[in-house]
Parts: sequence; structure tokens; C-alpha cells
Amino acid sequence: MPSEFLPLTDEAVRAVAGPGGRHAAMIEDAFHVLVETPGGGVSLNGEAKARRDARQTIETLAGRVATSLEITSADVRVAIDQARAGLPGAGLAARRGRVAAKTAAQARYLEALAKDDLVFGLGPAGTGKTFLAVAHGAGLLRSGAVERLVVTRPAVEAGERLGFLPGDLGEKVDPYMAPVWEAMIDILGADSLRRRRDRGEIEVAPIAFMRGRTLAHAFVIVDEAQNTSRLQMKMVLTRLGEGSRMAVTGDPSQVDLINPADSGLAHAVSILEGQEGVGIARFSVADVVRHPLVGRIVEAYDADAARRAP
Repeated sequence: MPSEFLPLTDEAVRAVAGPGGRHAAMIEDAFHVLVETPGGGVSLNGEAKARRDARQTIETLAGRVATSLEITSADVRVAIDQARAGLPGAGLAARRGRVAAKTAAQARYLEALAKDDLVFGLGPAGTGKTFLAVAHGAGLLRSGAVERLVVTRPAVEAGERLGFLPGDLGEKVDPYMAPVWEAMIDILGADSLRRRRDRGEIEVAPIAFMRGRTLAHAFVIVDEAQNTSRLQMKMVLTRLGEGSRMAVTGDPSQVDLINPADSGLAHAVSILEGQEGVGIARFSVADVVRHPLVGRIVEAYDADAARRAP
């Protein structure tokens, strides 16, 4: 049977093998290959296509080990799903190592962000939609692929409005944008974020401040987009200028507008899906990567909403 040898660090070999050989067995079952760890690396025996997929899975796991990330059985399943789907296993550079997809849906989302000029990330809270978009945008900014990272949100949140908050515009906006700032600090670090913000390379603002602008050579993130009206969504989508790309994230089931039917997110997806250059990434409760209880909370609320629906 054809074979090949992948040289790896001892730590990576142990992670690929897993406790009691469990991880290696998962890879063997998934691709019908033989995985052996003779020392200094991993030996793969099997047909060419099977070895290729198994090799990608192992390289993804080894990459996570190199950034001091713990390898679990869930990580092995995600790496296997990525290889089967032909999705890249590499992560995004961040302050504390690399940001890697934790679910197959996240991997497809990262692939869409890398490929399409406009990407919609749809799904419940805790699935990494905004965090991964920020990580991708920060990577483009670092590499010089874009000149600015712009994040905007509609000023509708749990019945509150910016006008009720104290202070000037900056003081009003910053607490409202706290989830975005937290993600940026996690990705870039507080000092780098401060410097880039002072230079105008990073901008976070309510969606109303996008009107009349053309955003050229920028990566734009529209967060909590389920709370945009149809007119607001059309306005912000048409802000894209030369060399710009956009990620639109939101949960269509959590609309805080007075008239939920006016939400611009679901409408935009319905008319733009299938257009060239437009990617749609959908997440489910299974992709929630916060506390395990979050997924069960989302399911409980979804079930209650289904019971109440006419």
C-alpha cells in the first residue's frame, strides 16, 4: 500500500495520536488510511486521495499545536470536515497566536471572506461571526491589502438609543461598540489598536455616519445587521468603493426593530444570494463556541418562539 512520512515535532505527534491513540483512530476511520507514529513524525499508508486528506487534517492539527492550542476530539472532527470539504485549514494571525476555525461552518466562513467581496455571516450569538470578520480584516490591514478597517452597527439595541448615553459622540459610541473593541483588542492588542485608531486606520461608528461616504480600499464590517432597515442596508452596501470588501453579520431571528419585517438583513440575503462575488455563510446552534450553556439557551428560546408562532 502506498505510504508517506510527515516529519513533526514530538508534541505534534502526541496530539495527532491523541489519548490512547483516539485521534489517530478518528483519522483512520475518516479516510481509510493507516496512521502510525514511528518517531519523528507520522506515517500514512493508503490511496493517494485518502493520504492527501489525512495529511491536510494532520497539518491543520500540527498548526494548532505550534500556536500552543490544545487539541481535542472536537478539533480533530473539524479538521477532518475541512479536509473532506476541501477547505483550507490555516488560521488567521492574532496577538496570542493564530485564530483557527473551530467548526466546519467557521472554516467555510473564513474561506468566503478570503474569496468574495461581500460576505453575509448569518446565525445565532456566540458562533464567532464578528470575531472572525475582525480577525480577517485586521489581517488585511496588517498586510497592506486594505488601508482601513471600518466597523459599523445600527444604533438599535435592546430598546436603547445613543442619545440617552452621556458625553460627546465618541463617549456615546464607545460603550455601544464595546463588543467590537473587545474583539479588536484580542486580535491586535490594546497598544496597536490605539495607534491604528489614532492614525485613522481603524474606525468604529454607528451606521448613520456611513451615509454619503464612499469607502475605498477598506474592509468594512456591518455588525448586528438584522437591526438595519431595508433602506439602511441598501445605503451601507452601496458605500463600497474601489479596492474594498465587506462582511455583514447578524442573526435574522433576533430583530430589535419595531417592525421586524423591515429588517434589511434577510431582505438583502434573499435578493443577493447567488450573485457573483457574494458569499453566504450560515451558522447553527452547533457552531456556538462560547460557554456550552449558550447553545442550549439559544435552542430553548428558538423552541419557545416556534411554539408561539401562529
